[in-house]
Amino acid sequence: MTIQRFDSGPRMSKAVVHGNTVYLAGLVADNPKGKSVSEQTKDILAQIDGFLAKAGTDKSKLLSANIWLTDMATFAEMNGVWDAWVSPGNAPARATVEARLAAPDYKVEIMVTAAK
Repeated sequence: MTIQRFDSGPRMSKAVVHGNTVYLAGLVADNPKGKSVSEQTKDILAQIDGFLAKAGTDKSKLLSANIWLTDMATFAEMNGVWDAWVSPGNAPARATVEARLAAPDYKVEIMVTAAK
């Protein structure tokens, strides 16, 4: 079975397709400085839409999602954006945890797996 990689670098690929499964790396907002949790979440979800499209699928086929927040006090704010974005009737299995992220400007990181 072939493996397809998108936006690959020396450390990681942003998306990997193996068979009929699409794995996305943990994604953070582009230019996060000064952006709210809502703004960062919208940015990340737009990136997810783009990578899923490149891989030949879409958010209606999400299988799982992992979400990291730097502050669980922003859980409702992130969920407001997530709930408006997720495909009705196709919500993935999901976990959300609080964690320190790679840089202080990042407030949200999201990683998903989808079927093709």
